[in-house]
Amino acid sequence: MNLRQLSTASLDFETEFQRVLHWSAETDAAIEGRVAEILADVKARGDAAVLDYTQRFDHLSASSVGELELSRDELKAAFEAITPAQRAALEAAAARVRSYHERQKEACGLSWSYRDEDGTLLGQKVTPLDRVGIYVPGGKAAYPSSVLMNAIPAHVAGVPEIIMVVPTPRGEKNPLVLAAAYVAGVHRAFTLGGAQAVAALAYGTATVPRVDKITGPGNAYVASAKKHVFGQVGIDMIAGPSEILVLADGSTPPDWVAMDLFSQAEHDELAQSILLSPDAEYLALVRASIERLLPEMPRKDVIRASLEGRGALILTRSMEEACEISNRIAPEHLEVSSEQPQQWEPLLRHAGAIFLGAYTSESLGDYCAGPNHVLPTSGTARFSSPLGVYDFQKRSSLIEVSEAGAQKLGPIAAELAYGEGLQGHARAAEMRLKR
Repeated sequence: MNLRQLSTASLDFETEFQRVLHWSAETDAAIEGRVAEILADVKARGDAAVLDYTQRFDHLSASSVGELELSRDELKAAFEAITPAQRAALEAAAARVRSYHERQKEACGLSWSYRDEDGTLLGQKVTPLDRVGIYVPGGKAAYPSSVLMNAIPAHVAGVPEIIMVVPTPRGEKNPLVLAAAYVAGVHRAFTLGGAQAVAALAYGTATVPRVDKITGPGNAYVASAKKHVFGQVGIDMIAGPSEILVLADGSTPPDWVAMDLFSQAEHDELAQSILLSPDAEYLALVRASIERLLPEMPRKDVIRASLEGRGALILTRSMEEACEISNRIAPEHLEVSSEQPQQWEPLLRHAGAIFLGAYTSESLGDYCAGPNHVLPTSGTARFSSPLGVYDFQKRSSLIEVSEAGAQKLGPIAAELAYGEGLQGHARAAEMRLKR
């Protein structure tokens, strides 16, 4: 396999390193134009446009959008129809995801207030969004885990109405996705996908209610549509290809690390898998594991293309330098595959999720560890966070100024307002002063 290997000691390291990281987030102009047309059409024609595009792109015919809505009974029937092992796995994963996000709500999702010495009340009021839409990919693959990760934090946040859209090409419904919607407490679900589903959620139609925020991953058309409707509604993020970065001190079995690199590479050809280690011999062992294990992987062609196109093995001078390079990359998933991961964790500032220790495979975080698997990609972990309860809440400032407080704050506000040339602001404050 033509998997590139770099060394931080090489004179051309920076040049080669930048080639590894390069990925254009620009959407194809043709996709942008087509998405803009679809959004405008759905905004103008509503249900009729949604039906037309569903027929055209998903080859799914219906006389009304109402026919494409999945009833709660249908979701329940799907849950009851899957195997006992699948039911147990879904419920166990959902319980862990719910428990984590309930703790998150306790930590950051509460209202608070206080009164200062003059009796003025200041505080913050936290309220859930009224209605959110979650987009769940369908078609080539189905992702029940995405249902749990998007719907459960919204539920924990207190959102009273969660609307799910999921494409079902040719009417093929994935029972695990429907079962996950039942377990996660989705209120309404529609078999809609693509830019037309995003448009329906953003603008509302006669059948699909307008939401306040849209979350969840999708293809290039979905990503472009979310970008276009931002401002009309909130969105979680514009996600790029999936990424994993492994920091290894050489103590983890190389087969384990090779498979962890595969776990992201198998998503698609643009996914990125990088290994950083100060141990040259260990990098050679992992490379040998990759060559040996790859032929047995069902998605070996995708994995090979991903590793050869965007993967890398990087030899560093030390684990400290590996941590420094990791911060520059700001990966979506960061594994610290070390005997003493707690030693390195304080040095790591930028990552969507940090997986500590050899037994903490990234795949556990994807499905059932508890924290959210919707994570910032393409270096945006420098300034973005995982999806969470806070994404489904909003904060309002609380201000109740006492009479005594108005005497103290009024002159300050008036002085600053006059300085800005805003006399109305100044006089509004001064009128409340005692003469």
